[in-house]
Amino acid sequence: MTQAGTAPAATESRAKPIVWSIAGNDSGGGAGLAADLRAAEAFGVHLCPVVAAVTAQNSQAVTHIDAVAPDVLDAQLAALAADLPPAALKTGLLGGRAQIEVVARWVDRLRERSPVALVVDPVLRASSGADFAAADTVAAYRELLLPRATLVTPNRREAERLAGVDEGSADAPELARRLQALGATSVCITGGDDGAGQGDWALDWIDTAHASGWLALPRHATPHTHGTGCTFATSAASALALGFVPADALVLAKMATTQALRDGYAAGQGAGPVHARAGFGTQADLMPVLSWDENSDFDSCQRLPGARQSPISLENELGLYAIVDSAERVRQVVAAGVRVVQLRIKTPDATLRAAVAQALAACNAAGATLVVNDHWRLAAELRAPAVHLGQEDLQALGSEGRAELAASGLKLGVSSHSLWELARARGLRPWYAACGPVWPTLTKAMPWVPQGMDNLAWWVHMAGVPVVAIGGILAPEQLTEAARSGASGVCVVRGLGDDPARTVPAWQAALQAGRAAPPLPVPALPHPSLGVQ
Repeated sequence: MTQAGTAPAATESRAKPIVWSIAGNDSGGGAGLAADLRAAEAFGVHLCPVVAAVTAQNSQAVTHIDAVAPDVLDAQLAALAADLPPAALKTGLLGGRAQIEVVARWVDRLRERSPVALVVDPVLRASSGADFAAADTVAAYRELLLPRATLVTPNRREAERLAGVDEGSADAPELARRLQALGATSVCITGGDDGAGQGDWALDWIDTAHASGWLALPRHATPHTHGTGCTFATSAASALALGFVPADALVLAKMATTQALRDGYAAGQGAGPVHARAGFGTQADLMPVLSWDENSDFDSCQRLPGARQSPISLENELGLYAIVDSAERVRQVVAAGVRVVQLRIKTPDATLRAAVAQALAACNAAGATLVVNDHWRLAAELRAPAVHLGQEDLQALGSEGRAELAASGLKLGVSSHSLWELARARGLRPWYAACGPVWPTLTKAMPWVPQGMDNLAWWVHMAGVPVVAIGGILAPEQLTEAARSGASGVCVVRGLGDDPARTVPAWQAALQAGRAAPPLPVPALPHPSLGVQ
């Protein structure tokens, strides 16, 4: 059986996604291409190290920089394009405008053949203070690379320089908007290097097509930080090459870089290198939190352990979780023995209040828990115990609405379909996070790729809160497999049939069979659940 943190043997025979890193060579082995190679290995992708600049440096200083001649850089890229075309390309230290022009031309050529993600790490200055970029180089970044960038990952000072603003004159969200106005599709303003953040949290501001907010993990205090930015950018490029959208790629990059900081080590008299390595994807305490807005106050967000919820305890057991659309169906399923039932009425009318009240009365009489879908204010008014909300609904509430919901005392279930949605749900410390769709579902149209048993097991291991499996569970055999993941609850909708008194016993037996079976293995990384657009 595959153990947590090890890749399945079957993947070893598959071709690895290819990432090009066009960057500088660090003679001290800490940053640049050396760090990029370590990060790519941690993700299981193949990295082609293209030398754009040669540096003479050690752990204390950069003493010399020599940009590779443009024709030499072009020759390296031409050789790779003929045999090892990339799924993603990452740039680091490029040397000057002429080198940037070569890179831009090759990005366009490659994209004529197939999609290629471009991650731009604008290395403009060394942590030791050495300036890597003259004014014409910065202008070339703005004119040639940002308009082509899938993702740009500057620190705050680099973002200010690219945006052309004075130091401290714009916050991270505003800097991200300015860089997007210059053409970058997605932006991450990294904050770990300058102590940006709140309290003990290291915060990066992300702004992508799918999500924006502060990506947060507890800060790891260490003197060994050399290569942090390179590791982050290459990790993001590796995740993009594996098929993750930028928001999810940044979650994985945050995890991998935090682990690399933890495993940094001394090499020389100055700051030692960070050390990215495989296995970060199953370290549950590396799963970050994502804010819902620009509020960066994470002091009230207790640290979530992310421990695998197995074996299931009485405190977190939801069991067979029925989802129905009427008070009468609630009465039927609780009479059949279901103890958690969600009332989902998507098109409310004048009878909604009566339906919720009747469903609540039926659950109270049977000792069951009613979960009201969407209508949380009505649920609170009628003293229902729990509510389930989707992430779009929670986002629409705004900060005041979410605070009101938290103060209501309702237990909260939250949908999550992707890594960034799981990171965002964690910040609410919900009763449970739903992982779905586990299998293809016709209940409603969704852009999501089915999670499957591998992602479900990963969710359970990493979420730090109970997980509920939902989506496409039509046969008891499917429920048995889902229960093997350690999920606290497994949702059944259409599979309840016309007569729950007849079908529920089979579902309950399937649940118990799954609980008694060997647990599912946890994959080293989840698979993407949203197709790249």
